[in-house]
Amino acid sequence: MTTYTTLIILSGLVIFSYLFDLIAGKTKIPAVLLLLFLGIIIKQAVDYFGFKTYNFIRILPTLGTLGIILIVLEGALELKYSQQKNAIIKKTFFSALIILLLSCISVTLLIGYVTGQSFYLCFVNSIPFCVISSAIAIPSSAGISKAKREFIIYESSFSDILAIVLFNFAINNTKFDIPAFAGLGIELLMILLFAAISCVFLLYLIGHIKHHIKFFLIISLLTLVYAVGQSYHLSALIVVLSLGLFLNNAGRIRIPWFRKYFLYPTYAFDLKQLLQLSGESAFVMRTFFFVLFGFSMDVYQLQNISILISGGAILLAIYLIRFLYIKLVAKIDLIPELVLVPRGLVSVLLYYNLPQQLKIKGVETGLLFVVILGTSIIMSLGLLASKRQETNEIKTDKI
Repeated sequence: MTTYTTLIILSGLVIFSYLFDLIAGKTKIPAVLLLLFLGIIIKQAVDYFGFKTYNFIRILPTLGTLGIILIVLEGALELKYSQQKNAIIKKTFFSALIILLLSCISVTLLIGYVTGQSFYLCFVNSIPFCVISSAIAIPSSAGISKAKREFIIYESSFSDILAIVLFNFAINNTKFDIPAFAGLGIELLMILLFAAISCVFLLYLIGHIKHHIKFFLIISLLTLVYAVGQSYHLSALIVVLSLGLFLNNAGRIRIPWFRKYFLYPTYAFDLKQLLQLSGESAFVMRTFFFVLFGFSMDVYQLQNISILISGGAILLAIYLIRFLYIKLVAKIDLIPELVLVPRGLVSVLLYYNLPQQLKIKGVETGLLFVVILGTSIIMSLGLLASKRQETNEIKTDKI
């Protein structure tokens, strides 16, 4: 493959992704779903013509990690904090936590029933199936009301963070006893301290860098902080969410010395530029990740009836738990909140980071693909129904 052929393919994928985003805005079909199908189609074409390809699975975790950093940062940079927001933050945190735990328990029981493996192994393998993907949920919520979108941004970001915390905790502790939970508490305190120091340091840099290349350096430093934290099994996505919230709300801090040393006249303009850069970078990372994930999928696994049945059972558990929580606890609207629980980027990342000795035969990429595909299709149908309902309400009001 020549250099020019490679450039044509890469630029073509970005153009297709842009078109898919336009289609998603009109039809409510997630662009991610279209990217997955594009990857599958390219794979079939490559196999048909006998072209040689690379093992893209090796770079998927790297692309996914960069994608989740940029997507969570972009979402957090859109959130404004006030004391009135404490209620929704608390509500979304407990929604993400309780639904994650209940989903993990139900999927654990399903995997245990199918495979006969120990509770611990089934629990570790269940986590990738139970996390809401902010990489899909946040972009897909663009067309809904501001209050509902805010709920989705907070909930999906919390779900990502809590799932990573739970995943790290599970793979590092074979027993869930008092010492294990004490270690988890110390870890969370360390990451919160780490996040606070990182936020202040990065804000200081933004204000004092005079070079015309500024924001890619900030994103690179944030990625470095994330990678260092994760290498020590700290859930460094908290740093990313904290930085976005901190930067977007730093102007609300009234402490004189803070405003003197950290805020500057062009701060609002720089913040807008950082939001745009992180959004466009996230768009590129998301494009290549989902196309390559679709490309790396063995679609012939979908001919296995047992995988389809297992995937259907997991989907049923996911939506039943969310339905009951919304109706009995959260008491919010069913649509679109019920369907905005897609699985995607973080699910794939957690699956590929699962140690080989902990993987269960039968719980493979085919099953994960069925769940990702199923949640994306259900979300599309739910958003379409929500759009039609809003249109009918507008017509009724006019009458």
